[in-house]
Amino acid sequence: MANNLVIVESPTKVKPVQKFLGKNYTVLASNGHVRDLPKSSLGIDIEHDFEPRYITIRGKGPLVASLRKAADKADKVYLATDPDREGEAIAWHLSKALKLDDKKMRRITFNEITKSAVKASLKNAREIDMDLVDEQQARRCLDRMVGYEISPLLWKKIKRGLSAGRVQSVALRIIADRENEINAFIPEEYWTLDADFSVDGSRKPLTAHFYGTEKEKVSIRSREELQQILDQMKDSSFAVRSIRKGQRIRKAPLPFTTSTLQQEASKTLNMSTSRTMQIAQQLYEGIDLKKEGTVGLISYLRTDSTRISEEADTQARAYIEEKYGSHYVAVNATTENKNRNAQDAHEAIRPTDISRTPQSIREFLSRDQFRLYQLIWRRFAASRMAPAVYETNSVRISDGEYVFNASASRITFDGFQSVYDDEEKKPEDDHLNGIREDSSLALMEFCPEQHFTQPPAHYTEASLVKTLEELGIGRPSTYAPTISTIINRHYVTREKRNLYITELGEAVNNMMLQAFPSIVNVDFTANMEQLLDAVGAGKVQWKTIIENFWPDLEESVKKAEKELAEVKIEDEVTDVICENCGRHMVVKYGPHGKFLACPGFPECRNTKPYFEKIGVKCPKCGGEVLMKKTRKGRRYYGCEHNPECDFMTWQKPSNTRCPKCGGYMVEKGNKLVCADKECGCVLPMEKKKEET
Repeated sequence: MANNLVIVESPTKVKPVQKFLGKNYTVLASNGHVRDLPKSSLGIDIEHDFEPRYITIRGKGPLVASLRKAADKADKVYLATDPDREGEAIAWHLSKALKLDDKKMRRITFNEITKSAVKASLKNAREIDMDLVDEQQARRCLDRMVGYEISPLLWKKIKRGLSAGRVQSVALRIIADRENEINAFIPEEYWTLDADFSVDGSRKPLTAHFYGTEKEKVSIRSREELQQILDQMKDSSFAVRSIRKGQRIRKAPLPFTTSTLQQEASKTLNMSTSRTMQIAQQLYEGIDLKKEGTVGLISYLRTDSTRISEEADTQARAYIEEKYGSHYVAVNATTENKNRNAQDAHEAIRPTDISRTPQSIREFLSRDQFRLYQLIWRRFAASRMAPAVYETNSVRISDGEYVFNASASRITFDGFQSVYDDEEKKPEDDHLNGIREDSSLALMEFCPEQHFTQPPAHYTEASLVKTLEELGIGRPSTYAPTISTIINRHYVTREKRNLYITELGEAVNNMMLQAFPSIVNVDFTANMEQLLDAVGAGKVQWKTIIENFWPDLEESVKKAEKELAEVKIEDEVTDVICENCGRHMVVKYGPHGKFLACPGFPECRNTKPYFEKIGVKCPKCGGEVLMKKTRKGRRYYGCEHNPECDFMTWQKPSNTRCPKCGGYMVEKGNKLVCADKECGCVLPMEKKKEET
């Protein structure tokens, strides 16, 4: 009887894969990587063709020995690690660590943990794809070079324990740049104008929105412009000029990729990217469904493709026709992937069996597992369904010069929305029904409203993932760990889904911009990603990239070391006295930025919050305004007399008073802006220029 060994990555996969393959196969797990670069050194031999020096990961020795023993006894060894670049590299490391004979070693992959997929993988066994292995080696070496060469400089310049990364540093810069945009944003006034009309034969008034003139669209930028328009329409009579009826089609969404799953889970389930990937991994590796045993519920979770296998597509269409009717089945499902950076290596994320509905297995799932599986199931089912159809109605009203528009729509066929709708539900709108071109209108009132333009939104985890993907920064497997790293390092804090850069994050980003501008350059990083992808495609030699990257990095590090050596960072002594031992307390950097600490540590461990005076008087009580931080590290400005005085602002206030209203002003980029949006006064920041 044949004795075959199958090695998977996760212990969770052992039981289901063993069940699918039967007694002739022994299934064991490697628990991820078994070899890596050493932690104690760079681990790359710069002098000898940049050869990586791999060692067995600490603690994995006994596991490697047991796997080698099992491999020696086996007739064939199948390396069934994950079907991606990292999985290919793990398979290669296993082949080296276990000293496997090429003749009896084969590589197999399955996109889902089901009997048919696992069985089929054996029929398509192949050799290890060394192009993918080399791509992973290139990424690992680049990341190691950046981390091990730059991080020590951050330790010297700012504080110990900080880190830099090829992708994380760019992500931090993107967040910092957005913060700067928001801080420099100056609101601009604009007005909207609605008009309520009574219509013969209708009890409800008709509300229409100002468009402009018969010739062009007009924007109302001030109260004066508004009043001028109102004066010109003072004695006007309005009539229906045209009615246009039509149809709007809303296409079904594409099935999930890693990026879109993370975005949608964040938006609808309030899950972080790391939590989403953790739960998705559990669904992929398998859930114990009692009678069925352990079953993988979704296909592989790290993918940038929206492609679906023919078998899964056929099964989904049959299910939809049976449950909803043939008219709900899509004629042609849209599966084109518009992302130019997509590698299309795997299918989209989908349920392994669409007939296994979320409700039918709810009792076997945790709350988060159920919610995420339901989201994936609904999205996939929707992607195979017909579009939703809306009836639209638009009315154009005019007095001969100025034009108002009114529009309404109602759904006539829900299509894919019967299972999945990612838009906010709106009540059916039929207020234009019954309006005819000969309907008599009478103006009831004008309803003007003042608005101010809003700054760009702070990044959320979802919008940051979307931006990273659009810019070509990182790949599906890197989004979650990148965001987790910058949050865990306290470079960024998360409040109500929004990401805010901390004082510590600003310090790290400013140093990276100054000393390593290419590392945090978006275009440079995106081009590097494309080069690395080319390695995986067999078009570029991986060591060529390393050889070209290292000299510039080494030169930048040496230059930074020389310049940074002149900047000796010492603890700033303050006039605050430690009440425990009488010493003058000093300013230290902590996880969220600066704090006060006793220099007598470790004998005296007294610490206090550090509130920096900014030289501005409180506009409410005349006390000193202090720069403070929220519990999570976000910066704000408040009065020293808090809580007696409740003055607080997110923007840095100025001593300059507004010449129009007398209120306080705040700094926005290189301008001073009145804190009262209604006032809108803006001044050049001349005082700041003189001071600097």
